[in-house]
Amino acid sequence: MSEYKENKMGTMAIKPLVVSMSFPIMISMLVQALYNIVDSYFIGQYDPNYGVAALTVAFPLQTLMIAFGSGTGVGFNAILSRSLGEKNPQKAGASANTGILLNLINYLIFLILSITVTSAFVHGQTSQAQTIAYAENYLHIVLGLSAGLFLQMTFERMLQATGRSHLSMISQITGALVNTILDYMMIFGHGPFSKMGVAGAAYATVIGQFVAAAVGLSLNLYFCREFRLSLARVFRPQAAMVREIYYVGIPTVAMMAVGSVMSWGMNLILGHAAGDNGLTIFGIYFKLQSFFFMPVFGLNNGIIPILAYNYGARRKNRIKQTLRFGIMLAAVIMVTGTLVFWIFPDGLLKLFNASPQVTAMGIVALRIISIHFPLAAVGILFGGIFQAFAKSTYSLVVSLGRQMFVLLPVAWFLSLFGNVNIIWFCFIIAEGVSLALSIIFYRKVRCEMIEPLRE
Repeated sequence: MSEYKENKMGTMAIKPLVVSMSFPIMISMLVQALYNIVDSYFIGQYDPNYGVAALTVAFPLQTLMIAFGSGTGVGFNAILSRSLGEKNPQKAGASANTGILLNLINYLIFLILSITVTSAFVHGQTSQAQTIAYAENYLHIVLGLSAGLFLQMTFERMLQATGRSHLSMISQITGALVNTILDYMMIFGHGPFSKMGVAGAAYATVIGQFVAAAVGLSLNLYFCREFRLSLARVFRPQAAMVREIYYVGIPTVAMMAVGSVMSWGMNLILGHAAGDNGLTIFGIYFKLQSFFFMPVFGLNNGIIPILAYNYGARRKNRIKQTLRFGIMLAAVIMVTGTLVFWIFPDGLLKLFNASPQVTAMGIVALRIISIHFPLAAVGILFGGIFQAFAKSTYSLVVSLGRQMFVLLPVAWFLSLFGNVNIIWFCFIIAEGVSLALSIIFYRKVRCEMIEPLRE
């Protein structure tokens, strides 16, 4: 089976190869985008004035949870896959069991945060009493019951590590469907549930996560016979394994945590400049953009192993063909996103039951921000080649530079002019700087690693 996969990546025509390897991941990413948007859609119907603003305030801490869970997952996933390739099921099992423990510890960390920092975190971003009440309630639930999220990510990573991404997709889709159905029932009080509003959205989210985790565990126990999960071994970790997992996973935690800090910083800037209307617009934008960014991230994840394999096989032309085709597909997706944001901004905002004032401000915001989408497409694909060639440091530098050292300072500076519409240009400026930096790094990689290849 491994020989067939190697031949496929080295010999199959590039276009069908990229599509076959990327499409399942793109679908999974779209499911994640659905997860992100469903709460906001129903909450917008429930309370268009303060509901979406409250979820926007909560979003940075939710992103931070995902950063810790994903980073841990990337770490044990890489060790698990490598150990199976080395015919070492004992080490594979140790990495999986240790991964479970580490994500349970992550849960305990965020349980403590839900008790200790939630109130201060929310009050620091808004002064509107109803938004504060909604956001605090939502965060207490999704952080305090986040064990389902961490276990879901753990078991899905195990399925991916053993080449069963299609089963991982089953877990994700099941959780998303449960969340969608329960959102409607628990927010508005249908079926056996009383009307719970924002709290209902939070409970629907965590129930969906626990269901997805249960499905993921069941699929692992039934299909994954290459290694053994053991409750006893979960609580007997090896220090060396913990270090190895986080040596691989910490860069992912850092890169995703930067996104959390960026969201928090933008909330502060926009909340000060435009109050809860600014928070609502930013929250709506962030949900909507995921429908275009997530497929591009999925495409990127699909071409990374193709690039890495053909670099190892010293097939320079296939590397260049893969990158060109990947950039073309990403550009098509992102240009489509820009056109949708320019042509239908009012319709997109109405999905969230936006008020007339938010709609008027939001139309301008969506059109300005979406200009940077095609630039982002190229930058994301360059990030893929950095990862494929073990130059993840370049990706980290670009991400830090874009979000921490350009976007937030520029947004703050533009906010001083007293016109919230000007602030949105920070996305275009930051993406332009990010792309320029990516091109510099890519030229370095091309000259030092790609061009010297001789087939």
